[in-house]
Amino acid sequence: MTSGLLPDWSSVLAVVAHPDDESFGLGAVLSTFAGRGATVSVLCFTHGEASTLHGVDGNLATIRAEELAAAARELGIANVHLMSYPDGGLAGVDAITLGQDIEDAADLVGATGIVVFDPDGVTRHPDHQRATQVAIDVAARRGIGVLGWTIPSTVATALNEEFGSSFTGHDSQDIDLVIYVDRTTQNRAVACHPSQAVPGSVLWRRLELLRNYEYLRWLPAAVGELTTSTVPGRSPGHNNEGNVP
Repeated sequence: MTSGLLPDWSSVLAVVAHPDDESFGLGAVLSTFAGRGATVSVLCFTHGEASTLHGVDGNLATIRAEELAAAARELGIANVHLMSYPDGGLAGVDAITLGQDIEDAADLVGATGIVVFDPDGVTRHPDHQRATQVAIDVAARRGIGVLGWTIPSTVATALNEEFGSSFTGHDSQDIDLVIYVDRTTQNRAVACHPSQAVPGSVLWRRLELLRNYEYLRWLPAAVGELTTSTVPGRSPGHNNEGNVP
C-alpha cells in the first residue's frame, strides 16, 4: 500500500453505472485529478431511474440526469456522456455494445487512464460490476491503466453492521494507493443530488468513516490475469500531502 500517489494521467475517463456514482463514490478522486490539471470526463450508463430513494418529486430519469450535470460542474468534469441503458439491467446488455460506448468516449477525450468502481462493485451492485468489467476489457485492448475505487475492509464491516448493507472492501495488503483528499468539492457535488443524498443515508456514515482518505487498486487487464506490477499504462504520480491513517 502506497501513500499519496496518483498517476500522471492528462485525461481521465470515469466509467460508472448511475448518476451520483461520480460524486458519492469517485467525487474526491476525480476532483483531485481535475485540481491537478487533468481533463476529467464521465461515462454514465444509466439514468438511475430504478432507485428506491426519491428525495425530490418528479421523474427520476430526468431529475438524475440534471443532478449529474450539476455535480459534474462542481467536480470540474469537462465532459459527461450519459447513456440510457436500463438501471439494474446492465448485466443483460451486450458487452460489445457497452465496450463500444467506452471506446467512443475514450477516443473523444483522448483518455490516458480510466477510473471505475472496484470489480466487486463496492456495494455488490451488478450494474457497478458490469460497468467495471467492460471498462477493464477496453483498457486492456487500449493498453492503458485502470484504477478501481474501493474501501477498507474495516469500513465495509462497520457499515454492514450498522446499516445491514452489502459493502465489500479490501485489506491493506490488497490496496495499492491511499490518497489524502479535501472533500469540500465532493460535498458540493453530493449536494447536487438531492434525490439520492437523503438524511440517514449510508453515504454520510461512509464519508465519516473514510475521513480525508480514499483507497484505490490497480486493476489488471482481465480480473485475475495480471498483477499490479504488469498493468499496462501504470505510471508514477505526484505526491499529495497527507499521512496514511
